[in-house]
Amino acid sequence: MKKIVVLGGTGFHGSHVVRLAKEKGYNVHSISRREGTDIRDYSQFSAKLKEIQPDAIIDCAGHEGSVHYVNQHAAEVAYDTFQMALNLYRAVAEVCPKAVVINALGNCSYPGDATVAKESEWLSGPVHESVLASGMEKRVKYVLAESFYKQHGIKSVNWIMSNCYGPGAGTDPNKLHAMNGIIIRLLTAQKNGDKKFEIWGTGRPNREWVYVEDAAKILVDSVEMPEQIYPVNFAQKKGYSIKEIAEMASRELNYPAQFVFNTSKPDGAPIKILDDAQFRAKYPDFKFTSIEQGIKKTIEYYLSRT
Repeated sequence: MKKIVVLGGTGFHGSHVVRLAKEKGYNVHSISRREGTDIRDYSQFSAKLKEIQPDAIIDCAGHEGSVHYVNQHAAEVAYDTFQMALNLYRAVAEVCPKAVVINALGNCSYPGDATVAKESEWLSGPVHESVLASGMEKRVKYVLAESFYKQHGIKSVNWIMSNCYGPGAGTDPNKLHAMNGIIIRLLTAQKNGDKKFEIWGTGRPNREWVYVEDAAKILVDSVEMPEQIYPVNFAQKKGYSIKEIAEMASRELNYPAQFVFNTSKPDGAPIKILDDAQFRAKYPDFKFTSIEQGIKKTIEYYLSRT
């Protein structure tokens, strides 16, 4: 039985990965600050990996949030995420070099002017200034994956993913990506009887969204895949504007709010849609959860917790 380590296994993404990996019969270990191990502390983290000796490491750890949060806490986000990435590859090389590292790299790492983002254009320009701290960390992780493979033979499987949403995320809109944040704020506004609902920004940015269980499935499946150091898009090539997402969620809630737009909040990149040609060539039968079903399940999750 293979041993799998999930970094950030108690968090939003990681908890789904842990559950699916256990269902597939893997011996699963979670590493997180909540469980007593700080990945930023190299000696603490490397000792834990040395003890477990995993066959694969799925990295779901991070310091993330809304585009507004990342801007306000840019230095903290950059420091924490860069340090975790550096410690991960150093520790694997030193204490468990046979382990495969599996990374989900956010689509914020694409150039800020990308429309339908193709893998061949990934490094063709700078990331959008609004996500500099988080976007560049994803590129650094690729550099580490390539460099540690060349020097130490460390294998990696790298995916580029759109923003995840779904059950299991927190309730602070500032710490969430747009989809979950909008749903949480809509639920609060409906409960308060508000007739108007504020959308942060213009509502026009077009985004591709991935349901968290779909993302978890491909990450767990990656344990048995060959190395994939240059990343491939985990993609549907389908996007929706922030305004459209809010409309879908309000319909599901039967909450006919009037939308108002707070244009003092940054929009971020205007379009974030991933080209799916490479992914479909490799995995033509992969079934994504529809946006309607994903929103419905997310709303049901939050309602069940109130």
